[in-house]
Amino acid sequence: MTNPKRVEIGWPGLGITVTAELDERNAALAQSLWDALPYRSLQGHALVAGHHLYHVAPVHGLLHQAATYKVDDRRFEPDGTIFASRLQHLGIKYGELTEPMPATPIGRILPDDLDSLVEAGHAVWEAVYTTKKPVIAEVRRAGGAGGHSLPRLKARDQETDALIGDLHAETERNWLEPPQELVDLHEGRIPSGAGSFQTVLTTVLFVNGETRPLGYASYGGLVRAAYENMSLEALRHMARLLIATPGEFLGYCGLEKVWSFTQRVLDRIDRIDDRDDFVALMAHMALYVNCLGGWNLHLFPWQLGDHLRRESAVA
Repeated sequence: MTNPKRVEIGWPGLGITVTAELDERNAALAQSLWDALPYRSLQGHALVAGHHLYHVAPVHGLLHQAATYKVDDRRFEPDGTIFASRLQHLGIKYGELTEPMPATPIGRILPDDLDSLVEAGHAVWEAVYTTKKPVIAEVRRAGGAGGHSLPRLKARDQETDALIGDLHAETERNWLEPPQELVDLHEGRIPSGAGSFQTVLTTVLFVNGETRPLGYASYGGLVRAAYENMSLEALRHMARLLIATPGEFLGYCGLEKVWSFTQRVLDRIDRIDDRDDFVALMAHMALYVNCLGGWNLHLFPWQLGDHLRRESAVA
């Protein structure tokens, strides 16, 4: 039996660290995470699924690597189970979940650390829902050094590679600090005037609704389609269909850099004749947009709906 891969997941701002063991159920996915360590990321919390922590992991392979083992319903997995998601998330179940969905487990928090995990979960919920004080997670090999870096894919074509370089730099600027455009948007500074009758909540709601699927489904989906051998011609066509409209809308709502990068991507795709170059570009757009999506979920004023609570089930 091979020695287990142990990782530490810490939240320095909370003074909490837990240890996990990665297992062999999805060995390739676990290895991709292991190879990416150490890294830091904004810690998020599920908003509709229950007691679940997740953050965007800077691991390009999560977008496309096939799982060898899946559970039909993550609700019934033990607390402390760690999941890798094609949404580029590393997730941890720490209590009751309400959303029934298949999932891909890659490890588990050690039993002695489950109480600390619950403590972290409640603190992160308070940060996301109420205080808006960012909580940063650090994931590292157990006993190893901490730190952080974002992976940078290369393209053979020089102009495509230069665009990837700009995307990588912009993602790094926004990874651990809230993007100024999103801060401005949430504070009502919207150059285009988006928001009927000067409303802001309407605009940030629509931005949230467009950003998440753009990263998760559009760019992430294009990476998966490329690995599933969709032709390059079809990939280009699908990219034009999937990214132009939401990119332009997000630019109008205040995320002008998203629209600028979208335009540059659209300008390049017809000139890309190498599948690996296409994948690298779409993967970096996915990571960039997923990063923005994480910050938007953190900044969103969820507490405004505190008076709205679901009814308890009738016995």
